[in-house]
Amino acid sequence: MTANPFESGLDRNPANFQPLTPLSHLARAASVYPDHTAIIHGALRMDYRTFYARARQLASSLAGRGIGKGDTVSVMLSNTPAMLEAHHGVPMTGAVLHSLNTRLDAAIIAFQLDHADSKILIVDREFSAVTKQALEIANVSPLVIDYDDPNFGTDTPFPKGDPIGTEDYEAFLTAGDPEFDWHRPDDEWDSISLNYTSGTTGNPKGVVYHHRGAALMGYANVIASGMGRHPVYLWTLPMFHCNGWCFPWTLGVVAGTHVCLRWVRAGAMYDAIADHGVTHLCGAPIVMATLLNAPDDEKRGFDQAVSFNTAAAPPPESVLAQMAEAGFEVVHLYGLTETYGPAVVNEWHSAWDDLDPQSRVAMKARQGVRYTALEGLSVRNPETMEPVPADGETIGEVMFQGNIVMKGYLKNEKASAEAFAGGWFHSGDLGVMHPDGYIQLKDRSKDIIISGGENISSIEVEDALYKHPAVQAAAVVARPDDKWGETPCAFIELKPGHTAGEDEMIEHCRTLLARFKCPRHVVFQDLPKTSTGKIQKFVLREQARNSE
Repeated sequence: MTANPFESGLDRNPANFQPLTPLSHLARAASVYPDHTAIIHGALRMDYRTFYARARQLASSLAGRGIGKGDTVSVMLSNTPAMLEAHHGVPMTGAVLHSLNTRLDAAIIAFQLDHADSKILIVDREFSAVTKQALEIANVSPLVIDYDDPNFGTDTPFPKGDPIGTEDYEAFLTAGDPEFDWHRPDDEWDSISLNYTSGTTGNPKGVVYHHRGAALMGYANVIASGMGRHPVYLWTLPMFHCNGWCFPWTLGVVAGTHVCLRWVRAGAMYDAIADHGVTHLCGAPIVMATLLNAPDDEKRGFDQAVSFNTAAAPPPESVLAQMAEAGFEVVHLYGLTETYGPAVVNEWHSAWDDLDPQSRVAMKARQGVRYTALEGLSVRNPETMEPVPADGETIGEVMFQGNIVMKGYLKNEKASAEAFAGGWFHSGDLGVMHPDGYIQLKDRSKDIIISGGENISSIEVEDALYKHPAVQAAAVVARPDDKWGETPCAFIELKPGHTAGEDEMIEHCRTLLARFKCPRHVVFQDLPKTSTGKIQKFVLREQARNSE
């Protein structure tokens, strides 16, 4: 057989092949635009030269404590410069960044620290109390470093707990070498970060990202968001959520400016947009509601167009109209933790602007088409793995394929194999494929409630309710909410001879769960069941929808 001339003598070598990594985005921005503002936080202005140097200092200090490939560095941080530095400094050592959800309770934090085998934990003092409780429960004993945010401004104080670590973040970082000789990953398949799902049954699963996917998301986010050179990005999306949809790494591609925001408040958002020329932000519907419903004395005018990426339920036409009137252009996205955040975008066609209002709403309700960095997006029969007809009616499971799909679940080969069955990632979301290739979600097979952009497991809430002595049966479903998108609604069947009230049940849940997971509404009734005793959640979902 004749050798293929295009494969002979044309081997990979360091000159023509380097592993992809999002760390290159920051390095290039610092080289090309060293004096451009990279981070704004309160009175702080940090240029790219300094940002890159501080990331290298953090990496140097971590390496000096023995952190390297295969190690996990956990962070409990708000949207601050330290969080941006961690997104770069941790992987510069070859280690994996684990960003903790700052709204979690101590038990779940402890589970994640143990499961991740955390070696170092960086903690913002705002969250020191719950983190201290978690460390008392956890088996691991990481080196704990306190982060005391100095730039938030004395006029906007936030609660600070007592230091719980043995070292101060700033002292730890500045002891490092700003010229630290970090290296690209040995393989672009090397792990870069660890994010935990909310967990539909049992404990949450650890989703592992690789350098290749994170690097490609940088380019894809720029395209999907319509970013030009030097965009100004406001951090209304938590950076712990899917690594901030990979935007901590994305802005380096176009040397953008990160505007940090510790708390999402209307006045602070309008001030940032007006004062700093913000061009882009991301968030759940609650962020839109916060902007639109702000009192007049907190609203500010601005001249620039602002792109708002949202990835929850499609906003109603009235909300889109209000956002447009306020100067915002809404981009509808869809994705999961397992797809590095958004992997589907509702690409808008200018011809749709001429449609009647009802038809425009129908187009905007669709999740959309694949991201440029995603190779495959399909709606399939999960049993046969055959694509469903593209008729907009036949329901199947939404599936993904490509470089922005996770490596798998940490220490859970069974769950990984199930998720990747048939060569596609099974989302668990049910939807349809329209004739033009746009997908639209119809239901969630995992019974996950998305509230304020955060996933809530109905089963976890039900487990808490069942711990109340008066509860005989409980079911939790999503109830539509104008502010949060969805909130948990609990349906409870009491034991004979027992009584309980709504406030009592909610307070009971608050002793066992993070507050955002607790039901906002409680309904007491006999629960509808099948002949085998299974609770009919579809009936309850309909009741919840009709009770608005």
